[in-house]
Amino acid sequence: MPPQHSTVRVRVHPLGDTAVLAELGTKLDTALNTRAIALAAALKKRRDVRQAVAGHASVTVHFDPDQITHQALAAAINRLATKRPPLDEPGRLHRIPVVYDGPDLYAVALQLGLSTHQVIELHGRPIYRVFLVGFVPGWAYLGPLPDELALPRRPVPRTQVPAGSVAIAGHQTGIYPLVSPGGWHLIGRTSVKLFLPDSDPPSLFRAGDRVKFFSVGE
Repeated sequence: MPPQHSTVRVRVHPLGDTAVLAELGTKLDTALNTRAIALAAALKKRRDVRQAVAGHASVTVHFDPDQITHQALAAAINRLATKRPPLDEPGRLHRIPVVYDGPDLYAVALQLGLSTHQVIELHGRPIYRVFLVGFVPGWAYLGPLPDELALPRRPVPRTQVPAGSVAIAGHQTGIYPLVSPGGWHLIGRTSVKLFLPDSDPPSLFRAGDRVKFFSVGE
């Protein structure tokens, strides 16, 4: 049988003289994220590409302008994007214990018209996808969050969020690995260390991994 091809069309935008942004879509979607990760992996094998970093549904590509032009790279990206990615092997599964006593838990429940117990149950129900790692060392964007828990970010961000805080915003959830500013809603905390400076890579989570939260007492 001839190889199967996807009809995905990538929009490629210049980012200065030595980089482009390849957009596969705009939805928070595990299939798009799988394609972005596969496209980044394929681009990294090219001699004219210095770095390719997958996002939710995009890839930032840094290239050597002495070897290829924006236009030629855009054409190469679209050729690679038409190839069906390899079967998606499930990433490592991380089970994360959470004490659900965050300072925003009650307010989140009130805004959503739920009980705190329902918020906890809904948050722990899915197996989340690690879409990408960034923002601060060890931070991972996890999703999709159940629709019932979707809230915009806090109108006023906190200047300091404790390390280990479990938070939600939009259709995503995450864990603050370090003390840092943040505008997400804090619903719990975990003792699991996400930033591992002596490891390579120094993040517990990697793009494509899976995360399951479960409630524990003190």
